[in-house]
Amino acid sequence: MLRKTKEERTLKDNLLLASSTAFVAGMTNVAGVIAFLSFTSNITGHVAMLARKIVNKEHHDIMVYALWLFMFLLGAFSANFITKTYSKKGSYRAHAVPIFIEIIILFIVAVYGHNYYTETQPEREVIIGAMLFSMGLQNGLVSTISGGLVKTTHLTGLFTDLGGELSEYLHTEKGKTGPVKQRLMIRFTILSFYLAGGIIGGIMFETYDFRIFYFIPLILLTILYYDISSLILHRTVKILTYPFKRKQTINA
Repeated sequence: MLRKTKEERTLKDNLLLASSTAFVAGMTNVAGVIAFLSFTSNITGHVAMLARKIVNKEHHDIMVYALWLFMFLLGAFSANFITKTYSKKGSYRAHAVPIFIEIIILFIVAVYGHNYYTETQPEREVIIGAMLFSMGLQNGLVSTISGGLVKTTHLTGLFTDLGGELSEYLHTEKGKTGPVKQRLMIRFTILSFYLAGGIIGGIMFETYDFRIFYFIPLILLTILYYDISSLILHRTVKILTYPFKRKQTINA
């Protein structure tokens, strides 16, 4: 999922990336709404609220909403910056670092929320900012990896793309619909898994409270493990078969 660059990616790679990260985004967003009464995977509503606060001259809230917007922006910037910085050291490392940072942030939210959160307004504002940063990281990363094809933290752009591509599919000649079908599969996958993540996240939060944020990093860890597992297997096989290959070389 993370090892390949956008030029090398297959439909399977993009579907796996889209489904796993959309599920995480849906779960995170619903958990944020229940816990903090605020969206934590997208900023569309926050922009509207910022405008309202400016009109009402609520200076503290203006600063808070502006900071939340900046945190999402900073997350997306950081994902792209990290990817570009580490690209020469390997695509897996470049793509894995933002996911690893996201895991750390959500794990800290889980620990703090489960053990220390007292529902004060400053705590709420800081935690929402941290979660928006993590979602900005995720969205920026998957967009960079897929060449802009996959975005999983919000659905407004998804429905726009979906509408356009459905229209394009109907106007494409038979036998040439392959690329459009692939894009449609990715869009519907994102929508389905975002919705599934939201439903399961809501159910789990009602049962497990902030402990749900221990579960979300586990999903992200599977993304990291997916690519590295094949590398570990390859190196293990290479080490185990080396004595036999060496013996064959000597005998030859």
